[in-house]
Amino acid sequence: MIYRLLIFLVFVGIGFAHAQKPAIKVNQSRLEKSIFELAKFGIQENGETERVAFSDADIEARQWVIETLKNQGLEVSIDFAGNIVALRKGKKSNLKAISFGSHIDRVPNGGNYDGCVGSMAALEVIETLNENNITTKHPLEVIIFSNEEGGVMGSRAMSGHLGKSALQVVNSTGFSMGEGIMRLGGDTTKLADVQRKKGDMAAFLELHIEQGGILEKEKLDIGIVEGIVGLKWWDVVFTGFANHAGTTPMNARQDALLAAAKFIVAVNEVTNSFEGSQVGTVGRIKADPGAPNVIPGKVVTSLEIRDLSSAVIEKVFQAIKTKGEVIAAESNVGIEFRPLDTTAAPALTDTTIQKEIENSTTTLGLTHKYMPSGAGHDAQDMATIAPTGMIFVPSRGGISHSPKEFTSAKDMANGANVLLQTILALDKKLE
Repeated sequence: MIYRLLIFLVFVGIGFAHAQKPAIKVNQSRLEKSIFELAKFGIQENGETERVAFSDADIEARQWVIETLKNQGLEVSIDFAGNIVALRKGKKSNLKAISFGSHIDRVPNGGNYDGCVGSMAALEVIETLNENNITTKHPLEVIIFSNEEGGVMGSRAMSGHLGKSALQVVNSTGFSMGEGIMRLGGDTTKLADVQRKKGDMAAFLELHIEQGGILEKEKLDIGIVEGIVGLKWWDVVFTGFANHAGTTPMNARQDALLAAAKFIVAVNEVTNSFEGSQVGTVGRIKADPGAPNVIPGKVVTSLEIRDLSSAVIEKVFQAIKTKGEVIAAESNVGIEFRPLDTTAAPALTDTTIQKEIENSTTTLGLTHKYMPSGAGHDAQDMATIAPTGMIFVPSRGGISHSPKEFTSAKDMANGANVLLQTILALDKKLE
């Protein structure tokens, strides 16, 4: 009887130990080392960091990434839009790939984290799976997108949204997108072959620094991105009458700049009058003729509105437009709202993937919140062709696109572990 009881307790203990087996985790030190290694590409003699897309530093960094992926046994190629695509075979070749990644190009004098954290975390996930001898059912696909900072070029091409006119856009290197694609090993004559159709991927995941200060301020580990906001731009033109500043009485002026100034204040007030997380911004202003002794006769300001809902963007715009027309009438000037081509539709992330990210976060003992992304990302275009999820980690001080941007090794590892566990969960759940 005692013997049977002992056998029973042994089996219970084995079962309990199996149930409590800790989740595999990435190597935090190795991940941080990868970030530092990548940061070496583009350091200037003056200490500034330059790795704009298509630059020599970008090409050198990409080659380092390619060699690193090859060393992990992945099949690596460069597609016709210059994206680095690396495939790790799964147990079932008939299943669609679970894809994940980000970008490594930077804005001029940018920082070392931005999309680099998501890219290096993707490499770290692969290495962690390899060293634990784990082969997923689905193939895994690491994608390092080309020229994200200069117009999400690679992801737009993959989603079928890269127009021919975009190929003429020139970045700070002096190369156009078209020339840049060729420099990266792509082929502008075959961009149609890059496009993926809906259903070509099982899922897409992107890990990224928040680029804001919300997670740090609220002392949270992970942001589960509900979606990436859409945006619309307008030029707002105020037309008054240019006249001598010394001889024109104050009550007889048609001052376009004064009306524009009142409008700028109104944009802030109107945007704040709505419930929600929408934002409205005037970031550019040009006054003509631009002389100290001439009353401005014409002023052009920008107007940008962002939100997760296109309906909310339109609602806020109409309220701003109405207020602007009142200001113009009271100022005795004309006003015109000219829509610009710079628009992006809101991209909602997949609710099933959101839940798996939450489950992974909870299992790892991390705190989280659901939140929108106010900045554009490659995931925004991928969401149009695949179920997409996005994971944020804190940015110290909310600083981004700056040499001062920083995310701790612990926070990077937290995000990479959530990415890893979410991939494993989706691998079991999806067919």
